[in-house]
Amino acid sequence: MPFNKVLYEGKTGDLLKTKNLYIKDIQPGGKVLDSFLVAEKNMAFSQKGSPYLNLRLKDKTGQVDGKIWDNALEWDKRFRKGDVIQINARALSFRNSLQLSILELTTLDDSDIILSDYVATTKMDVESMFGDLQSYIERIETPSLKALLKAFFDDKETAERFKRAPAAKGFHHIYLGGLLEHTHSVTRLLDQIASHYPGVNRDLLLTGGILHDIGKINEFSYDRLVEYSDEGRLIGHIIIGVEMIDEKIAAIPDFPESLAMELRHLVLSHHGILEYGSPKRPKTLEALMVHYVDDLDAKVNAFQEYLNDFRNEETGWTPFHRFLERYLYRGRLLEAAPEESIPPGEL
Repeated sequence: MPFNKVLYEGKTGDLLKTKNLYIKDIQPGGKVLDSFLVAEKNMAFSQKGSPYLNLRLKDKTGQVDGKIWDNALEWDKRFRKGDVIQINARALSFRNSLQLSILELTTLDDSDIILSDYVATTKMDVESMFGDLQSYIERIETPSLKALLKAFFDDKETAERFKRAPAAKGFHHIYLGGLLEHTHSVTRLLDQIASHYPGVNRDLLLTGGILHDIGKINEFSYDRLVEYSDEGRLIGHIIIGVEMIDEKIAAIPDFPESLAMELRHLVLSHHGILEYGSPKRPKTLEALMVHYVDDLDAKVNAFQEYLNDFRNEETGWTPFHRFLERYLYRGRLLEAAPEESIPPGEL
């Protein structure tokens, strides 16, 4: 259905060409006419047995719960998880959380939307980061390691997937381009500390930094929603990455076996401990350094993104972060505020 560039006047089917209202700007009590990506969708039943639809809607600024109370069975047939829908809804406050009560909706075609309005993407320049990463590859002096890296990133399909993939689904760099942003940051940090400690194999260190999360291009699907692939759920990015590296190494003549073994170990151990998914703990200097820099970059990004999510709150503290298992301190407001105490349960 083509767009009619009009303001909504209560006419079913009228569509807005430009997305104007983002989730971060919705206030309880207002009317909502705009389009959102359906991140979750499931049927539920009220205490009286009446069916209703539970939705999780998202755009590039956040997520919000939505409900369809009337004619839920009929509306359920008209759209799917992953669709972009334009809704006519009321914004309500339910248990101190924003909720949309949806009155009607229209499913939009791909040609009607700009996907970046609905899916969070890296704020960094993708081509600049990728070019910078290639410059690190060019400075690798060990022929076998440079050949391995080029086997990955000179392949157009692999490079495009690497540029687009997120770094995770729920903790850090959880947006399109996040994997490249994270890998670029880790590689830059490793390059800066490589000469600080004696005995470090710089080429192995940087190769490990660049390839430590390579399996994530296959661990996730990320056309619209970031979801685990079957391979991601059943195997995970660490083992997937080692398998990908082994496949490339097998095609490189005379690749040193001891070097291949150390690189495999680095990838296998980069999460540090068994509880975090690493089959092995770091047992080489390079593996140890990649683990801690990877962990640092992931946690700093998660910290910064969470602080940014609550930048408009009238408090010096964020809500409890379930992954970091603590409240985060935002600092005092510029204007005087009532004295606050550390929230109960602070670690």
